[in-house]
Amino acid sequence: MSYAQHKQLSGNRTVAIVVVALIHALLGYAIVTGLAYNVIKKAAQDLKTFDVEEEPPPPEEPPPPPKDMPDVPPPPVTPPPLVRMNTPPPPIAVVESPVIPPIPPVVQAPPPPPPPPPPRKVQSAQSAKGDLRTLFSADDYPASAQSSGAEGTVRASLTIGPDGRVVACNVTQSSGNGSLDSATCNILRRRAKFTPARDQNGQPVTDTITTPPIRWQLEG
Repeated sequence: MSYAQHKQLSGNRTVAIVVVALIHALLGYAIVTGLAYNVIKKAAQDLKTFDVEEEPPPPEEPPPPPKDMPDVPPPPVTPPPLVRMNTPPPPIAVVESPVIPPIPPVVQAPPPPPPPPPPRKVQSAQSAKGDLRTLFSADDYPASAQSSGAEGTVRASLTIGPDGRVVACNVTQSSGNGSLDSATCNILRRRAKFTPARDQNGQPVTDTITTPPIRWQLEG
C-alpha cells in the first residue's frame, strides 16, 4: 500500500467516526423529541450510500526469477569465534631416574717383563785340581762317626760361582750319617777350586756340577 492510499484511508476512518458520533447524538435527540423513526430511517439510508472503509488493493507479487538464472546458494554462516579459556596445563610428573654410580675403568696391569734368558754356556766348569776325592784324608773323618763306626758314600750337587769357588752344596746321595754328609759339603766348600764355566763371549758364569761318589771308610 502506498503512502497516499494509507493517508486517504486514515481520513475516511476519521470521517466515519465523526458521522457515527453524530448519528448517535441525533438518535438520542430523536428519541427524546419523538422523531426517532424518521431519523433512524434517514440514517439507514445514509449508511447504505456511505462507504466507511475501502479495501486496500492486493499486494503485487514479485516477478518469478528467470529460468536461466543459476541457483545461488545462501552465504555460509560463519560461527562465532571460540573463546578459549586460559586453562593452565596439567602438572608434569617428574620421575627421578636412579643414580647409577660410574663404573671405574678397568686398568690392566702391564704384563711382567720376560725373565732374562740364561747365559748360554759354551764351556762347563771343571775342577782345577783333578779328582775331588783327593781332597779328603783320614784326618777329616768326623769323631762322632768314628766312635759309632759309621761309614758310607756321599754324592753332592755343587754350584760353582764365576770365581771358581763353591757357593752352594746339596747332598743328592746320603751316607746314612749326618756327620759324614755335613763333613763332605764343608770340605768341598773350603778346598775345592774349579775352573769356572764361560759363555759364548768368554765371560765366566755360574754353573752346577755333580760330584763323583765320595767314600767314607774307617781304617782296619
